[in-house]
Amino acid sequence: MSAIFDFASLITVLLLLICTCTYLRELRPAIFDGGKVLEPGQRILPREGMTGFCWKLSRIGERLSPYIGASCAVMAIHVLFLK
Repeated sequence: MSAIFDFASLITVLLLLICTCTYLRELRPAIFDGGKVLEPGQRILPREGMTGFCWKLSRIGERLSPYIGASCAVMAIHVLFLK
Protein backbone atom coordinates (compact mmCIF):
# COMPACT_ATOMS: atom_id res chain seq x y z
CA MET A 1 0.00 0.00 0.00
CA SER A 2 1.24 3.47 -0.81
CA ALA A 3 2.22 5.87 1.97
CA ILE A 4 -0.30 8.35 0.61
CA PHE A 5 -3.31 6.17 1.43
CA ASP A 6 -2.27 4.91 4.87
CA PHE A 7 -2.38 7.58 7.59
CA ALA A 8 0.33 6.00 9.76
CA SER A 9 2.69 5.71 6.80
CA LEU A 10 1.96 9.30 5.77
CA ILE A 11 2.84 10.54 9.28
CA THR A 12 6.01 8.42 9.23
CA VAL A 13 7.10 9.88 5.88
CA LEU A 14 6.34 13.41 7.10
CA LEU A 15 8.37 12.90 10.28
CA LEU A 16 11.27 11.49 8.27
CA LEU A 17 11.18 14.50 5.94
CA ILE A 18 11.18 16.91 8.89
CA CYS A 19 14.08 15.12 10.60
CA THR A 20 16.09 14.88 7.37
CA CYS A 21 15.64 18.54 6.46
CA THR A 22 16.52 19.65 9.99
CA TYR A 23 19.65 17.50 9.97
CA LEU A 24 20.76 18.82 6.58
CA ARG A 25 20.23 22.39 7.70
CA GLU A 26 22.32 21.74 10.82
CA LEU A 27 25.16 20.50 8.63
CA ARG A 28 24.95 23.35 6.13
CA PRO A 29 22.87 26.32 7.31
CA ALA A 30 22.63 27.95 3.86
CA ILE A 31 21.69 24.77 1.98
CA PHE A 32 18.05 25.79 1.43
CA ASP A 33 18.78 29.45 0.66
CA GLY A 34 20.07 28.70 -2.83
CA GLY A 35 23.11 30.95 -2.44
CA LYS A 36 20.91 34.05 -2.39
CA VAL A 37 21.81 37.10 -0.31
CA LEU A 38 19.63 39.93 0.91
CA GLU A 39 19.40 42.94 -1.38
CA PRO A 40 19.42 46.42 0.19
CA GLY A 41 15.94 47.14 1.54
CA GLN A 42 14.88 43.49 1.43
CA ARG A 43 13.73 41.98 4.72
CA ILE A 44 13.57 38.26 4.00
CA LEU A 45 14.84 35.89 1.36
CA PRO A 46 12.22 34.57 -1.03
CA ARG A 47 11.77 30.87 -0.33
CA GLU A 48 9.78 29.12 -3.01
CA GLY A 49 9.63 25.75 -4.64
CA MET A 50 11.15 22.59 -3.23
CA THR A 51 13.93 24.40 -1.35
CA GLY A 52 11.32 26.63 0.31
CA PHE A 53 9.32 23.57 1.33
CA CYS A 54 12.44 21.92 2.78
CA TRP A 55 13.34 25.16 4.57
CA LYS A 56 9.90 25.23 6.19
CA LEU A 57 10.21 21.60 7.27
CA SER A 58 13.61 22.33 8.81
CA ARG A 59 12.17 25.30 10.72
CA ILE A 60 9.41 23.05 12.08
CA GLY A 61 12.06 20.56 13.17
CA GLU A 62 14.12 23.26 14.87
CA ARG A 63 11.28 24.92 16.74
CA LEU A 64 9.33 21.82 17.72
CA SER A 65 12.26 19.45 18.26
CA PRO A 66 11.06 17.92 21.58
CA TYR A 67 7.66 17.17 20.07
CA ILE A 68 9.15 15.86 16.82
CA GLY A 69 11.51 13.61 18.80
CA ALA A 70 8.65 12.26 20.90
CA SER A 71 6.58 11.69 17.76
CA CYS A 72 9.46 9.79 16.17
CA ALA A 73 9.75 7.58 19.26
CA VAL A 74 6.00 6.89 19.26
CA MET A 75 6.04 6.06 15.54
CA ALA A 76 9.04 3.76 16.03
CA ILE A 77 7.17 1.84 18.73
CA HIS A 78 4.10 1.71 16.50
CA VAL A 79 6.03 0.40 13.50
CA LEU A 80 8.14 -2.09 15.45
CA PHE A 81 5.59 -3.57 17.80
CA LEU A 82 2.06 -2.80 16.62
CA LYS A 83 2.28 -3.14 12.86
